[in-house]
Amino acid sequence: MVQSVEAGGVQPDAALDGERLSLLGILASFITGLPNLVFPILAGIFGVRSADAAHILVPAILGLALGGSLFFRWLSWTRFRYYVGVEDIRIESGILFRTARSIPYERIQDVSIEQKPVARIFGLGEVNFETGGGVGEDGTLSYVTLAEAERLRELIKTRKSGQETETAAQTAVAVEGGIANAPSLLPEQPPIFVMDNNRLLILGIYSFSLVIFAVLFGVLNQFDWLLPFDLWDWTAWLGIAEKRGATFNDMSMAARAAAAFAALIGLILLGLATGIVQTILREYGFRLDRTEKGFRRRRGLLTLTDVVMPVHRVQAVTAFTGPIRKWSGWYGLKFISLAGDSSASDKGESNHVVAPLAYWDEIAAITDIAGVSLPEPKRILQRGRLIYWLNGLLFVLPLVTGAMAALFFLTDAGIQAAWLLLLIAIFTVSALLQWRFSLYWLDGDYIYVRHGWWNQNLTAAAQVKIQSAEISQGPITKAQGLCKVHLGLAGGSLSIPGIPLAEGRAICRAVMENIVTVDYSELNRHL
Repeated sequence: MVQSVEAGGVQPDAALDGERLSLLGILASFITGLPNLVFPILAGIFGVRSADAAHILVPAILGLALGGSLFFRWLSWTRFRYYVGVEDIRIESGILFRTARSIPYERIQDVSIEQKPVARIFGLGEVNFETGGGVGEDGTLSYVTLAEAERLRELIKTRKSGQETETAAQTAVAVEGGIANAPSLLPEQPPIFVMDNNRLLILGIYSFSLVIFAVLFGVLNQFDWLLPFDLWDWTAWLGIAEKRGATFNDMSMAARAAAAFAALIGLILLGLATGIVQTILREYGFRLDRTEKGFRRRRGLLTLTDVVMPVHRVQAVTAFTGPIRKWSGWYGLKFISLAGDSSASDKGESNHVVAPLAYWDEIAAITDIAGVSLPEPKRILQRGRLIYWLNGLLFVLPLVTGAMAALFFLTDAGIQAAWLLLLIAIFTVSALLQWRFSLYWLDGDYIYVRHGWWNQNLTAAAQVKIQSAEISQGPITKAQGLCKVHLGLAGGSLSIPGIPLAEGRAICRAVMENIVTVDYSELNRHL
C-alpha cells in the first residue's frame, strides 16, 4: 500500500520534476519546534550556571540550540521532494538515509488540509494523505501554500475518479483568507449542519475534563529540580500551609467541611472551564457541507482542518450520546470510514465526527444524505442473554472472597461481609446496565448494534460493506449455548455478545448471503 525504500531503489520518473515545500515552511516548523528546545536549553544553562564563563556560555548555548535547529530544518527542506505522477504521488526525504515513499492514487482514502496557528500566520497548510492501512497519516507535506494544497487535493480526487485533470492554471487558484474560504469545490451552498456558540458552550459543559491536572503535574514532574522542595512530599506542602497560618488540626469541623466543599467546587469549575476551552479550540466554526466530492467538514479555532469525506467511503454511521445528553435530547454523529480522522481530537481513530452536538432530526438528515437510515432511539431492539454478562461473577467472587479472607485478622468479620456484598452489588448493577443497553437488530440490508450504558453508541452498517463474520465462544459460554458474533468493517468492527449459538449462526449466514452477491471490484471506483 505504502512503499518505503532506500533511495536508489525507487527512482522518480524522469519526466517529472520534483517539487519542493514552501520556503516559509522552514520558519514555520522552526517556530513550531521551539517548545521542544526549552528543556535542553534549560538543562544546558543549569549545567553551566556556576561556571566562571557563564556569561559567555549561556548565550552560546542559546545560539547553538536555535541555530542548530534552524540549520537542520533548512537541510531537511533541501532534501525533501514530492512527485505528482500519473498513477501515484511519491515523497522523497532524509538527510543521510534517503527514503522514497510511493502512494498510489487508488489507495488514498482521504486528503485533508490542516492549518496550525503558526502556519496560518504564513498562509501555509499541511496536506495529509491517508490510505486507511494504519494509524494516522501515510504521507504528509508540511508545509505548502494553500493554493498548492487545494490543487493537490483536487488533482488526486479527479485522478482517482478517472476523469481528466484540470490544468495547473485552473486548479492552482489564489486562496484568500484561509482554507475556510477555499473555492475549490461547488459554489457555496447552505450548510447541512453548523455549530453556533450556544452549542459550543453546551458541548463544552458536557465535555467536563480534568486533563489540565495531568498536564500541570507532567510539567512539574519534568522541572521538579527547579523547585525548592520535593513536589511529591506532602509534608512539605503542609509546612508551606502552616507558615501561612493554615493548620489543619486547629480547624473546626465546620471549617474543614467548608474547605472541602470549596475545593470540590473549585475542582468542578476548573473541569468545566477545561472542557469548554478544549471544545472551543477544537470545534469553533464547525460547518458540514454537501459538495460534489462528498461531505466537507471545516472546524477549529487555532488549528483549522478541512476534510472532504466521499459518501461511498462511509462504511457505517454511529450516533452517540450519554445519560445526561440524552435526557436533554442531544446526540452526536460520526462516520466510520476507510481513513482515520487526522484532527487533534480523533487522532488515530477510524472515524470522522460530523455532528458533535445535534438533535435527532438533524442526525437523521445527515444520515439520509449518507444513504443510511437510523432507527428511532427509543425503538425496542433485541437483547442477548443476561446470564452472559453475569458470568463475570464466577471470576469476581473468588477474587473478592480471597481478598476478604486475607484481611480476616485485620478487620471485623461483619465489615468484611458488608464490603463483599457491596462489591458484588456494584458488579451486578454494572452487568445489568451493560445488558440493558446492549441491543442489536437486522433490518433488510442493514444491521444495527447498540452498546454502552454511559457512553451510548448506536451503529448502523450496510451488510454489503461488512468484510468478515465470525463466532467466538469460551468454555463457559459454550456450555451455556451462547456466543459472540464479530463483524469486521473497513475502519472498525461490530460485535453482538450473549446470543444463542443458533441465532449467531443465522446472523452470520444472513450477512454472508448479502456479501457474496456483491462484486466488490465494482465498488468504490468513483468519488
